[in-house]
Amino acid sequence: MSNAISPDLIYDVGAHRGEDSDFYLKLGYRVVGVEANPDLAAELKSRYRQEIERGTYAVVDKAISEQPGTISFWVNKKLSVWGTADPHWAKRNQGMGADSEEIKVPSVRFSEVVRQHGCPHYLKIDVEGADMLCVRALLDMPCRPTYISVESNKTSWRELMAEFDTFERLGYHRFKVVDQRLHRNGRYKDRSGSTVEHTFVGGTTGPFGEDLDGPWLTKQQAIRTYIPIFILYKTMGDNTLLRRLLKNVPFLRRLVDKVSWYDTHALHG
Repeated sequence: MSNAISPDLIYDVGAHRGEDSDFYLKLGYRVVGVEANPDLAAELKSRYRQEIERGTYAVVDKAISEQPGTISFWVNKKLSVWGTADPHWAKRNQGMGADSEEIKVPSVRFSEVVRQHGCPHYLKIDVEGADMLCVRALLDMPCRPTYISVESNKTSWRELMAEFDTFERLGYHRFKVVDQRLHRNGRYKDRSGSTVEHTFVGGTTGPFGEDLDGPWLTKQQAIRTYIPIFILYKTMGDNTLLRRLLKNVPFLRRLVDKVSWYDTHALHG
């Protein structure tokens, strides 16, 4: 397996309906979309039929797992973006009033995806509870994408520290903590240097790399950034008593909106 980065390649792991893939393609990248939900994978194949024929888009319609074969996947009945192969996440979603249906889907090791498609310039991961499965797989591979983003854990401080430790072992020493609600719409430079317009829809990972706002942080600076995020989530996060009470008081309901999901973006080197 080569460690050479393909500078025109991006992985969209947890592609959903291709909302992020649309941005990457617009910038002139080749994209590999990984999506375990069979219905969503079929949507991707239909939406990007022409790109697939041109060889600029590929769909991996499997779940990422530690072993190839078949695994359980929970399709959320309320929010398709909450589909997950993690039973704990399915239980969390159920506690928030969003039941799931368990189905069986084919699975693949992340190392096999990289072997088939190459080492990407940017690895975007958002697979509801299994992001670090992809990142940890890199420990046994020579592949080191220039940029990686994951939806970071905000329920376990220990697991968050483990995320940063893994990034550090892989050679990632600069980070940005990005609120998923605050993506900057507007103009971006594509790979040829031309300007493209883009508006991000809700739930997307948004821009990456040097298009992100703010300076790159050290590991310790990024960890300090997460301290108030964790305090807020422990206070008013999913399934907390205060959150349930506030949602029933109209003029206080806006306080619940302060709780968001955050991505950690990492820069190699």
